[in-house]
Amino acid sequence: MNKVNQFLEEKVMPIAGKIASQRHLQALRDGIILTMPLIIIGSFFLIIGNLPIPGYADFMAKTFGSAWSQKLQYPVDATFEIMGLVAAFGIAYRLAEKYGVDALSAGAISLAAFLLATPYKVPFLPSGAKEEIMVGGGIPLSLMGSKGLFVAMIIAMLSTEIYRLIIQRNFVFKMPDGVPPAVSKSFVALIPGFAVIFLIWGARLIVEATPFESLHNIVSVVLGTPLSILGGSLGGSLIAEAVQMLLWACGLHGANIVGGVMAPIWFGAMDANRIAFQAGDALPNIFTQQFFEIWINIGGSGATLALVVTMFLRSRSKQMKQLGKLAIGPAVFNINEPIIFGMPIVMNPMLLIPFIITPLVTLVLTYIGMSTGLVAKPAGIAVPWTMPPIFSGYLATGGKISGAVMQAINIITAFIVYYPFFRMWDSQKLKEENELEQSQAPAVQGDEKAVL
Repeated sequence: MNKVNQFLEEKVMPIAGKIASQRHLQALRDGIILTMPLIIIGSFFLIIGNLPIPGYADFMAKTFGSAWSQKLQYPVDATFEIMGLVAAFGIAYRLAEKYGVDALSAGAISLAAFLLATPYKVPFLPSGAKEEIMVGGGIPLSLMGSKGLFVAMIIAMLSTEIYRLIIQRNFVFKMPDGVPPAVSKSFVALIPGFAVIFLIWGARLIVEATPFESLHNIVSVVLGTPLSILGGSLGGSLIAEAVQMLLWACGLHGANIVGGVMAPIWFGAMDANRIAFQAGDALPNIFTQQFFEIWINIGGSGATLALVVTMFLRSRSKQMKQLGKLAIGPAVFNINEPIIFGMPIVMNPMLLIPFIITPLVTLVLTYIGMSTGLVAKPAGIAVPWTMPPIFSGYLATGGKISGAVMQAINIITAFIVYYPFFRMWDSQKLKEENELEQSQAPAVQGDEKAVL
């Protein structure tokens, strides 16, 4: 056990610490998180439009007219279809903050560069036509959403790096002291903003002369496709989950760090499922953001809800019993920091074994269930990650009971994996408490005699 702790402290901890403090990964994570409130709001309208209640659609059509579902689509499009747009601003803003430069200007420049990189003409297939034609006149909404997320990420980081390099080298217009600060900052951003826009414009012109035709296409082929294959595969998902658990083992927030890399892939897969769900088509993806939040990390990272329930019901030591009572409430809402740091699981080889194994086992079980069709796939509905299990599984699948049943199976599986390790840990704590009581007993008896 000491050797394992030594290995974690000397080998894993330094590397994990550097990854956690990497400013670009942090900016990616924080910038993409900026889209989450909008996606959850859009998911609310998506649920209303697709409630699995017999006669619901007919009732809504009679009450609000035959176009009621189309009207509900407005807020869905207004939230889901600007994911890339918001990320382009948010990632640049957070990265500029970490460099200590004007984040608002960096975000605005990144947003303009993202729009510049987007082709305003998109393929269109008229009814009955055999070949696509190119139509224009507006910004394609689809490229503002998840399809444009990779381009938004790259441009946000690239534009902010150019912006901060020019600013830090003081190659800017300086205004007199009497000029208001807001006006002065806008002129400071003039040269770096021009440099970013000129670079992206030149890159667009060059790429348009190639078979790729747009920056979105080249990023999708060169970067998006390989990463999507990795993030959408069982092997890649197992690796991502294992890395997340190892980071938690060192006391680092594994979900945030891994999410900074994998979130664009899983959000894109989620949106593809959402589009298919609305169209009534087969859902293309299993591994989405909701797959991990709803079915794998039940109770928080490591699927610790089963562990907390075990502590609450089966603990013999006073320490574990009390901690179980304190942690049961947060665990129901998928918050498990009290357990990870209070039990603790961090740097604890005895509990790290089930902590790492459990989500890997439930991941494989859930994949088998969904790939065979026994369990419904996530429908692209962004259920809040704090929603209690069973309810969340039902809603995330668009009202399929199999989603809730799969969560129950995963909770039982987690209990089976955690229980023998918890019994050993609980027995160790009970032994420590008994030894402490015995060591204090003679002192108490001596004090009583002295009083007599």
